[in-house]
Amino acid sequence: MKNTAYAILFFAIIVGCMILGDAYKYKYREQQTITVTGLGEQEFTSDMIVWRGWIVVDNPSVAQGYAQLEADKDKVLKFIESNGVKPEEVVFQFVDNYKNTEPLYQNGNYVGQRFTGYTLRQPFTIESTDVEAIENISREISALLAQGIQIESTQPDYYYSGLDGLKLELIGRATADARARAEEIASESGAKLRKVKSGRMGVFQITGANTNEEFSAGGNFNTSSKNKKARITIRLEYIVR
Repeated sequence: MKNTAYAILFFAIIVGCMILGDAYKYKYREQQTITVTGLGEQEFTSDMIVWRGWIVVDNPSVAQGYAQLEADKDKVLKFIESNGVKPEEVVFQFVDNYKNTEPLYQNGNYVGQRFTGYTLRQPFTIESTDVEAIENISREISALLAQGIQIESTQPDYYYSGLDGLKLELIGRATADARARAEEIASESGAKLRKVKSGRMGVFQITGANTNEEFSAGGNFNTSSKNKKARITIRLEYIVR
């Protein structure tokens, strides 16, 4: 009877060890992973442009200044329309009005200020899909200066209307690139890919095409270049067997 009990106990220990061994091997096998980073990138050309400018008027009388500003505004509009831009694409904002003064001195001592007139500044913005037309306007504002119009402007900003679709396409490319890299590594090591254990998308970067523009940890969004490059990375961790 005692021998039978020992035999049963011994058999139970053997079975337990086998179960624990299989569990350990399964756990060990589950922990084998390959981590890869895939890249998706694409060059593209902007299809939208935004140009900002200001009409500036200096006048000793605020009333005369506003009248001059309206006259200059009409000339600016005619110039813009003559270059093929639709009037509704031009938006004029609120006029800023500043009083100008200059310091007065007597015998080298400051005695106050003297009013010299007003400066009126009216900002405007042009947003259009006719990129070439707006580029021409931004380069030829000297024609307005020749008419005695004070005008200031910035360099155009360039945008792309299909950015959401492009981003999805690049995510797909980066994911496919990551899987191809993982399959190559697995094949070289005699393993096979199973399922994705984890995945992480990198930040979306838009830089000027053919530039040395640096990437940003928070993502870059270039608006100064008409020709751009979009880039995104995907980090995937695969379980292998």
